[in-house]
Amino acid sequence: MVEDIVKSLGYLCLGSRFRRIGERLQADTQQVIEELGVSIQAAQYPFLGAIDRLGPLTIGELAQAVGITQPGATRTASQLMELGFLDMQQSAEDQRRRVVSLTQKGQELVDYSRQQVWPRIAAAVADLCGDLHGPLLEQLAAIEDGLSEAPLIRRTSAAQEKTA
Repeated sequence: MVEDIVKSLGYLCLGSRFRRIGERLQADTQQVIEELGVSIQAAQYPFLGAIDRLGPLTIGELAQAVGITQPGATRTASQLMELGFLDMQQSAEDQRRRVVSLTQKGQELVDYSRQQVWPRIAAAVADLCGDLHGPLLEQLAAIEDGLSEAPLIRRTSAAQEKTA
């Protein structure tokens, strides 16, 4: 087996390691949401969650709420509008501003996700991270090893069995 250089270089490659873990978690989350019949990308969920929690937002506010650039927020909001989950209208207070809100279809998806999808993903990630103790690099290794042993899709089943 080839040495995992990113892991062995420790703090020098911490950003790469976070990105790798993030990409793996996103891919595993995508599997879970597809298994539950949801047809959006995992990275789009924070947009729906932000609007659901905070109410209608401008693109700038939405970008700030999810921590990405405004062009990225515009792109994702446009995709969600094409899918019928979001709507954009001019602000009643300021005609120069456009406000993004959930459509009825978007609210139905959020309601379903709050009940069926989000708890499963949260429980699976909590299961993955539940036994972490010690220095950060050891915790990252434990997360990576844990994802190799059992991806989130398998952990969602295990987490459901624990709560049943």
